[in-house]
Amino acid sequence: MSAVRRGMLASVKRALLIINPYSTQVTGRRVTEVSRVLAEHTELTTEFTQAPGHATDLAAQAAAAGVDAIVVFSGDGTYNEALNGSDGTTPFGFLPGGGTSVFPRALGLPRDPVEAARAVASAVAEGRSRRISLGAVNGRRFSFAAGLGFDAEAVRRLDALGRDPGGARPGDAAFIREVTKMLLERRARWEPQLEIEGVGRAAFVLVANGDPYSYAGSIPLRVTPGARFEDGLDFAAPTRVRARDVPWLAAALLRGNDTDARVLRGHDLDRIVVHCDRPMPLQSDGEDLGDADSAIFEARRDAVAVLV
Repeated sequence: MSAVRRGMLASVKRALLIINPYSTQVTGRRVTEVSRVLAEHTELTTEFTQAPGHATDLAAQAAAAGVDAIVVFSGDGTYNEALNGSDGTTPFGFLPGGGTSVFPRALGLPRDPVEAARAVASAVAEGRSRRISLGAVNGRRFSFAAGLGFDAEAVRRLDALGRDPGGARPGDAAFIREVTKMLLERRARWEPQLEIEGVGRAAFVLVANGDPYSYAGSIPLRVTPGARFEDGLDFAAPTRVRARDVPWLAAALLRGNDTDARVLRGHDLDRIVVHCDRPMPLQSDGEDLGDADSAIFEARRDAVAVLV
């Protein structure tokens, strides 16, 4: 082999593509197109997740093997798993394959997975990345959001609906229906039931690593409009909710109103400690983590490089 040929091979970036075949928007055609785009710029290896937690192992193994990039084509739950296998040095790319795929959208990537793959492939080829923070709750990393109470209960209700025959999770419409049912069943009442150390009592707490907190269809939910991926954690915690409060609470979520005294807030924090009166549902990146009687949310600053 000539020296020129060896040099060309050495310059090719090695990438691992992790695919969750059960994610809502992942199809055979899209897998083929995404793989083709990435392979134009990298020496590509593809792995399909086989079980919960598999993406964590795949990412950790790839990082240990010294790949130049890890790309994840899935929904937010599998992004979360992969980031929990990150070594902090290997850059990650995220392609929207879920029903919402909050994280890549919040990073500014295209909603179309093939266009997102082009952006990620270009970043790999050019060595372009963005260093961001991650959050962690009770030791588990999260990419964009975690919550104790309201949204975690909604996530649990959505999971209880099961998946379709292809393994896909119910989408935004089902989530909105479950939130509506929850409001009606509770008569839209949430009493103070947790204590945020050094801040006060609240009904529930929403913790964000960036803005927006999530999306309802195409509408961003700007729960913590000051949150930035490069900073620490932000939180919003309504002190209590009554039926009459629902309109202003919904408006605050949509418009990013961060001045209402009825909502406790924190900005760019390294640590948020919460104690519950009784165990409450806890979620991280839209995944149910079970009930918790306390939660420690921590900022992991400058934790990972993302390809955008």
